[in-house]
Amino acid sequence: QVQLVESGGGLVQAGGSLRLSCAASGRTFSSYVMGWFRQAPGKEREFVAAVTRSGGNTYYADSVKGRFTTYRDNAKNTVYLQMNSLKPEDTAVYYCAANRALATSYVPTEYDYWGQGTQVTVSS
Repeated sequence: QVQLVESGGGLVQAGGSLRLSCAASGRTFSSYVMGWFRQAPGKEREFVAAVTRSGGNTYYADSVKGRFTTYRDNAKNTVYLQMNSLKPEDTAVYYCAANRALATSYVPTEYDYWGQGTQVTVSS
């Protein structure tokens, strides 16, 4: 079992930056692919980014590529999402999630554990 707690959300102006953190409990953090998803009001939850177990590979949605960076610190059981050049359309609740499968997935239902989410609001 893994418990995930996100932090770092808030209100920022367009063009600004935020860094989200996701702290995991347990001693098997490095066994999980970690993903970031977001959900805006009235929309489905969508993939944002993922990082492999070692942190050696990362994957991004086209909408955030070049602006967002995800990385992890397995010694601290934490994964991060650095968000730069934020746009109003990035406004959403952001979730981190853990996936036990070997392959990296972009599909929310394939993730096993979820955090409670953190609100990110970007004003124009």
